[in-house]
Amino acid sequence: MSIQTWTFIIVGISFAVYILIAIITRAKSTHDFYVAEGNVTPLANGMATAADWMSAASFISMAGLISFMGRDGAVYLMGWTGGYVLLALLLAPYLRKFGKFTVPDFIGERYYSRSARIIAVVCAIFVSFTYVSGQMRGVGIVFSRFLDIPVNQGVIVGMAIVFIYAVLGGMKGITYTQVAQYCVLIFAFMVPAIFISFMMTGNPIPQLGFGSKLTGENIYLLDKLDGLSVDLGFGAYTSGQKKLLDIFCITAALMIGTAGLPHVIVRFFTVKNIHSARKSAALALLFIAILYTTAPAVAAFARTNMILSISEKPIAEAPQWFHNWTKTGLITFTDKNNDGKIQYVKGDANEVVVDKDIMVLANPEIARLPNWVVGLVAAGGLAAALSTAAGLLLVISTAIAHDLGKNTFYPNISEKRELGIARISAAVAVVVAGYFGMHPPGFVAQVVAFAFGLAAASFFPAIVMGIFSVRINKEGAITGMITGLLFTSAYIIWFNFLFPETNNPDHWWLGISPEGIGSVGMILNFLVTGIVSHLTPPPPSSVITMIEDIRKPG
Repeated sequence: MSIQTWTFIIVGISFAVYILIAIITRAKSTHDFYVAEGNVTPLANGMATAADWMSAASFISMAGLISFMGRDGAVYLMGWTGGYVLLALLLAPYLRKFGKFTVPDFIGERYYSRSARIIAVVCAIFVSFTYVSGQMRGVGIVFSRFLDIPVNQGVIVGMAIVFIYAVLGGMKGITYTQVAQYCVLIFAFMVPAIFISFMMTGNPIPQLGFGSKLTGENIYLLDKLDGLSVDLGFGAYTSGQKKLLDIFCITAALMIGTAGLPHVIVRFFTVKNIHSARKSAALALLFIAILYTTAPAVAAFARTNMILSISEKPIAEAPQWFHNWTKTGLITFTDKNNDGKIQYVKGDANEVVVDKDIMVLANPEIARLPNWVVGLVAAGGLAAALSTAAGLLLVISTAIAHDLGKNTFYPNISEKRELGIARISAAVAVVVAGYFGMHPPGFVAQVVAFAFGLAAASFFPAIVMGIFSVRINKEGAITGMITGLLFTSAYIIWFNFLFPETNNPDHWWLGISPEGIGSVGMILNFLVTGIVSHLTPPPPSSVITMIEDIRKPG
């Protein structure tokens, strides 16, 4: 069967499972819709959290970034993995003991202020929409190639699927759908990685194949890739080009942003107790590590095979995968010297432009794996993108219905009406997310990095200081969140939208890229919050007692 037929079959079956789960576990109350009754087992929550966490950026884009950036791409591995440890140790158990539905809930109660709650809602919506635009683009890319439809039409199909199980099922439906999506995405990521590792190195374990010699050649994989990269003018694959300060800032922004992402934090409200929150965090980290330790190997395999399969090849003899992806517009070829050959080099003579987001999806085709493997990878990419998109859309709907509606402007609203508003909000959010998916501000991992920077600069200081310092008050927290969010978003908008021609290390402040500026925004937030809090009256005694109680074990 053809790739398209296999894709229709595998994706169709997975979508049917997701929708069936959503129907069976549909939310019947706000408690169901927001936190799945707080009754999810640690194992299920760990798998759901991993699926929620491993977005299109992790599945589709991260290995693609490492393929093109080499060592510099490791910042995404270090930041996203290390951030989860930070979240599990510093925030998850304390927020679970607090016992509310959302991060704005915590901010509003901890800082005894409706204004603080509203600002937290704005931050949650802003961060979530930035993040979800990357997921919807990932959906469009998968559909564009494997179902032979335009990217924008692919986004619309993805919107329809997310609409069904996010709006109908709420957190309860999303949780169990994400368990299924984790199984699909991890299987889809590992199967081709194992195949290709064995084909190239004779070792079926990708993590070991990454450091092994190539079959039939007395040379290690990375040495071979270094040589190919240098010959093409790209520099050694294992060498880095980024400045140390920028690497530090990007890694820190991704780590800290992880601990401030509302759609990840809310998962710890879905388990029974604090012990279950800690256990599910540990399991989630284990499930995440399976993919994250494999991604560098996948990146190296894909990059090596890509270079060997197209470099200096006559266009008439180019492999089929090259023509397939050229049709989507995600690979472009221009024969600048009219010699009929593909010239893939660094600099003005380069004739091939490859979208970073296609490397994992194209990897099985480049390696000439069976068509069913290609269809499986398509299903995995969709599972990764849709699982995170659903979690983000739920955060947006909850922020509007619960935090703005029930807890701010309409305290006497009935549960039935609140649930209705939550579903309407989710539906509207799906439409807006689809628009951003059709007009993304960058490639998937870059957009997600922006979201993490915004979360680091806005939420993280308010949550951490709210837990570990009884002196921080509402004036400090509000001022700090506004400062961090405005500074970080202004920097990103300046270099990516207003003056994109200046988006290079020569113009960045201290050489810090927009992906890393969230670290600076976080520091500003901490400083402003601390200074303003100590210049204004301390919190009420009831708030101090509440915080001290949260920190008590048991």
